Amino acid sequence: MTWLSILPPLVAITVVLWRKEVILALFLAILTSELLLLTDVSIIAPLNGFLDTFERIINVFTDAGNSRILMFSLMVGALLAFIRVSGGVSAMVEMLVNSGLARGRRSVGLLTTLTGIVIFIESNLSVLTAGIMSRGLFDKFAMSRARLAYIIDSTSAPVSILILLNAWGAYILILLSGYEFEQSAAEILWGTVPLNFYALVTLAIVFYTVITTRVHGPMKDSEATAEKLSSKHLHEHEPTKARFMVLPIMTMVFGMIAFMFWTGNGEIAKGSGSKSVLYATALACLVAYVMMLMSRKFSHIKLVEIGFQGMGELLPLVTIVLFSLALGASLKELGTGVFIAGLVGDYLPLVLVVPMLFLAGAIISFSTGTSWGTFAIMIPLGVPLIHTLGLPPSLVLAAILGGGVFGDHCSPISDSTVISSIASGCGLLEHVKTQLPYALTGGAITLVLYIIASIVMI
Repeated sequence: MTWLSILPPLVAITVVLWRKEVILALFLAILTSELLLLTDVSIIAPLNGFLDTFERIINVFTDAGNSRILMFSLMVGALLAFIRVSGGVSAMVEMLVNSGLARGRRSVGLLTTLTGIVIFIESNLSVLTAGIMSRGLFDKFAMSRARLAYIIDSTSAPVSILILLNAWGAYILILLSGYEFEQSAAEILWGTVPLNFYALVTLAIVFYTVITTRVHGPMKDSEATAEKLSSKHLHEHEPTKARFMVLPIMTMVFGMIAFMFWTGNGEIAKGSGSKSVLYATALACLVAYVMMLMSRKFSHIKLVEIGFQGMGELLPLVTIVLFSLALGASLKELGTGVFIAGLVGDYLPLVLVVPMLFLAGAIISFSTGTSWGTFAIMIPLGVPLIHTLGLPPSLVLAAILGGGVFGDHCSPISDSTVISSIASGCGLLEHVKTQLPYALTGGAITLVLYIIASIVMI
């Protein structure tokens, strides 16, 4: 495929910037990709492309993992509604404030960040737990939901890719399993930790933001708006008992760990992330439902209504996830990722190969909205460079992994970006706009560090 393969992502980006409409942008990007995939160009080609677009979206549901992600995204809406309407969120905020754990912006930010770090087992779980727990606290101290979305999004994936005792580590080991190295695949993977500059720099920027309480770029506008709206903090629902929030959230966290063990036949790193997070969220919804029913303040009919209202609030974001998955599948068939990766070229100076792998991974991840898909494309392209050019394996792998996470942070079509918006209650485009300066700063610093590391290590 030629340069035309990058046209669909360009269409998506252009429409988002022009119309501020993500769903339309994704649909037109899928349509563009499907038109490029047509082999029979005739007068009815536009109609065939239009119909193929719908088939591509429908085919998303043929993959069980995709269906679980969509169901999980909907059920999160019900869970959020249950713990909010029960008064559990309001009670939790009051309890943390009265206990002194949440005394101000700095302590609230640290509490959110450390929660995301502790729950490293699964990135979506980290985002959800930290986001749900901290929503009310951020409102209480007049901090914007955009700041919350940035903190949880920029904590989850970097921590998951650094600690590696999770599905991320298992997945990367699977991708490395078909290659021979002087070291074991596990040794090479663990060697990436001090060299994964993007993850380390991103976490450093998060801690800088939290400790100094300063914000920069478009996030200043979001903060100003939040301060105006929160001049007098009022609870959306009257505080009841913190257990209405604590027990469902703890059920989700520990349920996720238990289901990872269960689906991995006793090995947590081999567990299914998509199954575990869906089962854990469903179990948390059940616990919240039973608790509210037993309180005798809510009837079954009222709880069903609350649950579906919560799902309805997230329907636009779930549609974005659906279209993102469809676009990713279409771009994979079109060969967009492989084409971008091929631009790295064979004639670069040796010290620029690793930095260019980082950039190529970032562009692929940004264009396709998936860091894991980027790893699957880039690792088979990067490993031969290790053998033929004698590059340090851990340095090459770290650049690929960091590039995938970097592009994912910048992408408006990334599922983790969407889920961060869901968990924080921040608009998707606002989250992308406010996080982008931080991600680009981290990416620029990382690029310089990879150039320096290449000069030193190669």
